[in-house]
Amino acid sequence: MSDLTFVDVARRRLQALPHLWVDGALAGLITVIQLWPLLSAHSSTGEPWHWWGYVVAVGASVPLVWRRRAPVIVLVVSLCTSELYDLADDVARQPIWYGVLVGFYTVAAYSPRAPRVTVLMLAFVGTLLTAGSWETMLRGTVQVVAAYAIGRAAATSRAHAAALEERAARLERERQMEAERAAERERARIARDMHDILSHAVSLMVVQAEAGPVVVRSNPDKAEATFDTIASTGRDAMMQLRRMLGVLKEDEVSPRAPQPTIGDLPALAGQVGGTGLDVAFTESGEPRPLAPDCAVAAYRITQEALTNIVKHSGADRAGIRLTWEDDTLMIDITDNGTGAGRALPSGGNGLIGIRERAAACGGAATAGPRQDGPGFAVSVRLPLATS
Repeated sequence: MSDLTFVDVARRRLQALPHLWVDGALAGLITVIQLWPLLSAHSSTGEPWHWWGYVVAVGASVPLVWRRRAPVIVLVVSLCTSELYDLADDVARQPIWYGVLVGFYTVAAYSPRAPRVTVLMLAFVGTLLTAGSWETMLRGTVQVVAAYAIGRAAATSRAHAAALEERAARLERERQMEAERAAERERARIARDMHDILSHAVSLMVVQAEAGPVVVRSNPDKAEATFDTIASTGRDAMMQLRRMLGVLKEDEVSPRAPQPTIGDLPALAGQVGGTGLDVAFTESGEPRPLAPDCAVAAYRITQEALTNIVKHSGADRAGIRLTWEDDTLMIDITDNGTGAGRALPSGGNGLIGIRERAAACGGAATAGPRQDGPGFAVSVRLPLATS
């Protein structure tokens, strides 16, 4: 352990002790120092020093036990008591009154501005009036100013340390709040993904299952394809749910399939087409890079829009059109159904989810009845990645 580390540990342990214990030990030490001139030598007559010197030496030091509780009072008591020392002639010379200096330090370190400045000025005036010589006055003034300056430096250091601790605590609170907000955003994202996966898969399976009995009687070969579609849709939903549950469990060991992105839209169109809905996929313009989150959002938005068509529209045809512009990707999902649709954001949870996904990527989404014929249209604008 280095010397600096040892000093830090010792200071922390000292600061952890009750103030009364520390100040009591300090008062005891200063009392011994002030009594030392009286105990280490005798007067010129060979007799012990006058008892008054002992009383004053103790009286000027013991009040330091309460220095932090009442710094100004302790300083005044210690200062006034030390001034009484010369009332007796037969006493040892006291070179420095350490209790008074500690009192000035304490006032400077712990008292408000007005009391400490007042005490400092009164002490200076008192030194001018009571000093026996210019040398004594100069020495006393230097000692008092030095004690006061050290006290102010300690107070400044303590305030700076407190400010740093408060700042660190505030940053820690902000970090925790940001972590909580990030967790909430992630839970919301996972909830949207689970809604999209389950809603899409279950809708396709229900449509296929409802059509199954009819198809079995009229076209057994097509019935087999219908049940294959139900099984394939269920397996795909199970795979995606396992991946999401793995994220929730933070299971880094189990392999995870990548999130479906915009490149999987043709396959999505083909999957939905297995329900009997004719889905046309078209693309115009030069494909440009999309941010990873936007690519996933494009797939989920289209998936949710197709799910709404299967569940609510009664349509037999739908279209997915991608339009690549200079800095924007436009996605239009349309149908020719008769289901009632409502514009964003007052629609159902699916339409609200579409709007939120687009907004999370810096884009926008609108939905409502088609202007060019029967049916419903969802239009999404997503920003392209900037190089």
